[in-house]
Amino acid sequence: MIDTIENSRTEFKIKLVDDLEETVIAFLNKDGGNIYIGVDDNGKVVGLKNSMDLFQRKVKDKIISNIEPSVLGLFDLEVLTKEDKKYLKITVAKGYETPYHIKGMGMTPDSCFIRVGSSNEKMDEHLINKMFRERTKNSLKSIISPKQDLTFTDLKIYYAEKGFEIGDNFENQLDFFTKDGKYNYVAYLLADNNRVSIKVAKYVGDDVDEIEEYYEFGNCSLVKATYRVLEKFRTENKVYSKITYPERIEQPMYDYNAVREVIINAIVHNDWSNEYPPKFEFFSDRLEVSSFGGIQSEFTEEEFFQGYSAPKNPELMRVFHDLELVEHLGTGIRRILKKYDKSIYHFFPHFIRVSIKYNQNEFDYTTNKVVDKTFGSNIVLTKVQEGIIDLIIDRPNITQDEMSNLLGVTTRTIRNNIKFLVETNYIKRIGADRNGKWIVIKKSN
Repeated sequence: MIDTIENSRTEFKIKLVDDLEETVIAFLNKDGGNIYIGVDDNGKVVGLKNSMDLFQRKVKDKIISNIEPSVLGLFDLEVLTKEDKKYLKITVAKGYETPYHIKGMGMTPDSCFIRVGSSNEKMDEHLINKMFRERTKNSLKSIISPKQDLTFTDLKIYYAEKGFEIGDNFENQLDFFTKDGKYNYVAYLLADNNRVSIKVAKYVGDDVDEIEEYYEFGNCSLVKATYRVLEKFRTENKVYSKITYPERIEQPMYDYNAVREVIINAIVHNDWSNEYPPKFEFFSDRLEVSSFGGIQSEFTEEEFFQGYSAPKNPELMRVFHDLELVEHLGTGIRRILKKYDKSIYHFFPHFIRVSIKYNQNEFDYTTNKVVDKTFGSNIVLTKVQEGIIDLIIDRPNITQDEMSNLLGVTTRTIRNNIKFLVETNYIKRIGADRNGKWIVIKKSN
């Protein structure tokens, strides 16, 4: 049995059925929900005998091909296992371009559905017209880019690293155009050059009176800027230690994996239509991440913490998901709450702020000293070497030029440090230079 019942946000299906699209549409037009395939009406996992890779592709194609407007970035598939039986979870977010309907049938009562209790109901014409009138006008794909001479070299490299084939239809597939064929704001944010600047500030004390350092990561693809912000938060994450007999206990300033989720959520869910980027700040006792837009009015704070959401920018969500910066819809918040209490979140009418206290306590700052078992000596990794290892963990196909760009050092420095890490058995190259990848054999403590 799975730990839920059929209700307004949960649907069970023993197998893939012809009316799957109706349930997806019903969730899109209401508050989102989850569909479990391979589960009976009582919540018992009966499992699926299909090849799960092929089955996922079939389900994905069925949803994408038979529903309009576009649902890319609004649903996610995840294979789960219980008692050695595999089943599929489809997470559907609330859509912003309601009413969603069966493709080719228009917005009619026979093609528009909405979730009522645990069933899907046909929408009447009054509700269809009401939803259409209220459809969000400022979605990013409807806003014309302030620049039309856009290129996407960096974005294509990121996609190629993940194994995607880059064809002539690349920009159309990512919904980079308005209805009249002009580049939209999604394209602008992801282009090689734009005027969007993400700032990271570091203050001397616990307020904003005196600034110590100031960084600007922008005027480039939002994906590239995201990697740079993540790298900055890696390098700032000092390790504190306490000497106890018979061992030394080490503790970082903050849990990087949880903070990574906070950063990516802030960027992906930011209300970019107002042209305000998220803010990233370091204080002497805490870090703060602020994103604009607030919680959607149709969700409570409790529903927010449970992972329910309506992606404000489904096109951005789709790209970040493709590039594995986002794993599954709604899971980021739950991963953050495994490490930090809900009290780190502060909600305001027009923005959300996450404030995380550092883990200093009785620990003292120390450098990362690593005992190399192969050579039986103490090795102190430099910040560049630690950065290379972290980048490889995130992007095994990363190039030396990209490492140089992200870490702010020369390619010669990167080459020398890679040589050291290979010789000391920290990293290893698999495959040819063009199509190969790096793997991390061991990490710094």
